[in-house]
Amino acid sequence: MKAKWLFLILGIVLVLIGLLWTLQGLNVLGGSVMSGSPLWGTIGPLVLIVGVVLILVALLRRRRGSGT
Repeated sequence: MKAKWLFLILGIVLVLIGLLWTLQGLNVLGGSVMSGSPLWGTIGPLVLIVGVVLILVALLRRRRGSGT
């Protein structure tokens, strides 16, 4: 049961970090050495996708666990 919450919280954190890095990489958010860097414009969406996958895994585990 704790793993579900861990996946959910970790997924949310990764989505937020991935979004931040993407926006900085695309130079939407300035004020950082990452701003305008294509590297962070690439890493950000990948981290965001991993976060979404973790959230989906947590929600699917939660749904399966509540039925039994």
